[in-house]
Amino acid sequence: MTSCSMDEKYMKEAIRQAKKAAALDEVPIGCVIVHDDTIIGRGYNRRNTDANTLAHAELSAIRKASKKLGDWRLEECTMYVTLEPCQMCAGALVQSRIKTVVIGAKNPKAGCAGSVMNLLQIPAFNHQVEIRYGVCEEECSQMLSTFFADLRKRKKDAGLRKRKRGIDYNV
Repeated sequence: MTSCSMDEKYMKEAIRQAKKAAALDEVPIGCVIVHDDTIIGRGYNRRNTDANTLAHAELSAIRKASKKLGDWRLEECTMYVTLEPCQMCAGALVQSRIKTVVIGAKNPKAGCAGSVMNLLQIPAFNHQVEIRYGVCEEECSQMLSTFFADLRKRKKDAGLRKRKRGIDYNV
């Protein structure tokens, strides 16, 4: 299997994880970590469900992969994630020594693998992470766009219902 089709295979699994987040009404972000052509860690966003700022897909997958390998160093592993990591998750990638991260969609508001800043390849750090972008990008981007469009509509509809009942929440 070519590297491109391998990337797509594993990104499709990350997308399946993101759909689990969406089913919980979470931002649909999913992640898998691969070692020797085997998925050793999976994760999806559960921040609202768990009421925990740290419940990001990447951190969950890193925790599971480390447990599976019995080591915090994930040096020969590749992470596949549907959305470019935030600063917290980018730091965790560097700290866990992930070799490569494959990113579905860029994150122009909080992406720390090049969109806002690049925390994965700072020469002064003792580890840099190889980055590949754009695998299944359209599917990853569309899933996020659909989620946020639906969220905005639900918020707007909820606001209309509140106004119809005469409740003023802007006091």
